[in-house]
Amino acid sequence: MARHMRVLGIYGSPRAGGNTDLLLDRVLEGAASAGAEVARIYVRDMSFDGCIECGGCDKTGSCVVRDDMQPVYRQLLDARVVFLASPVFFYGLTAQVKALIDRCQALWNLRRLTKKTAEERKLHGGGCGFLVMAGAAGGLNLYTGSELTAKYFFDALDKSYGGGAFFRADAPGDVLSNPDDMKRAFGFGKEAVQSCQ
Repeated sequence: MARHMRVLGIYGSPRAGGNTDLLLDRVLEGAASAGAEVARIYVRDMSFDGCIECGGCDKTGSCVVRDDMQPVYRQLLDARVVFLASPVFFYGLTAQVKALIDRCQALWNLRRLTKKTAEERKLHGGGCGFLVMAGAAGGLNLYTGSELTAKYFFDALDKSYGGGAFFRADAPGDVLSNPDDMKRAFGFGKEAVQSCQ
């Protein structure tokens, strides 16, 4: 059991109670069943702007903009496992969660300042990150762009990318009518925690 392992779920949908919320709830239930301590961030409830590229974090690894992102930085670093959930918007992540990711330039700089060589930065001592998405389209590359963004987001957090769980959903609440999807989401959360101990 992964007792006291900190797990963070990032709810990236602008719609409360939508498919990705339902899926991430189930993923986090799976993580908790493996003994993890679970925390949640609802990006839609935060008040913050995107990165203004001021360079204020270049020498310190700390964002100079004071808003709702400040406590989130500590949560992102302290969590051993981070689950990032988003519906597919135009073959990518939602604008809300992308803004949060962009604001983590500060954490990339913190990692760059702490791990000074490229060899050191190849190693991820901060844990693992996982992606959870629901999409309605059937394109072959539906999740490709989001996975690349997520991978480098987790890299900035000093976490390796452990993979994604992807689900088909056309209308709000669709995932609830598919017990196999809910079972798969639960298993994904449990196995992610077990693999990142």
